[in-house]
Amino acid sequence: MNREIAPDPWSELRRHTPARLGLGRAGTSLPTRELLDFGAAHAQARDAVLLPLDVAGLSTELSGVGLECLSVQSQASNREVYLRRPDLGRRLAAENVEGLQALAAEPVDLAIVLGDGLSAIATQRHAAALLVQLKQVLGERLTWAPLVIATQARVALGDEIGALLGARAVLMLLGERPGLSSPDSLGAYLTFGPRVGRNDAERNCVSNIRPEGLAPDLAAKRLAWLLQEALRRRLSGVALKDDSERELLGG
Repeated sequence: MNREIAPDPWSELRRHTPARLGLGRAGTSLPTRELLDFGAAHAQARDAVLLPLDVAGLSTELSGVGLECLSVQSQASNREVYLRRPDLGRRLAAENVEGLQALAAEPVDLAIVLGDGLSAIATQRHAAALLVQLKQVLGERLTWAPLVIATQARVALGDEIGALLGARAVLMLLGERPGLSSPDSLGAYLTFGPRVGRNDAERNCVSNIRPEGLAPDLAAKRLAWLLQEALRRRLSGVALKDDSERELLGG
């Protein structure tokens, strides 16, 4: 007697999300395919944390779109130190301080730092595309400091770099902690009045920037709005509510 195979009720939902839904079971365990998929996703997340940023390759890509940059490193001497000592990733290596100070001939509106963070592949894949879009949206309305690529970098490293470059605001782009479905998610952190000692409540964050999340062109519009408001109102963080979507939609 032939019996029709019942349709999987989870299939429709899986088309709309990378989340692991209705995995099923084989006895008391997961089906082999789901177990292998989980192992592959876990390996991708580990690789995202451990793989180094290709600074030369990123510099070449940025130069190709007319964006020159220089590179610096935090006080974390290598990846192991970076992971064990978050505090060292928040401060600039001593040998880079004078070089940045020499570039601060006059105050600028914005300094942008590209850091590896906890997922160098996020910065490698998406930072240049985001900057191209941001440059187009902002046009000539703001003055920029030279771009800085920072390795073994935490978010707060941007505050010291922005202060040394004499910037009114700093935008730190770096790879976010990888998830099992998003090993290449880029985060953008905006701080007005950068200086050592700023805390997370004094920043605005736009996260999950990648084609499968918040697309670079939409992220650029949101960041441009936040930047202009931060400079106009001289503040950022919890005091600056993100109303970009309403204004961009003409609400």
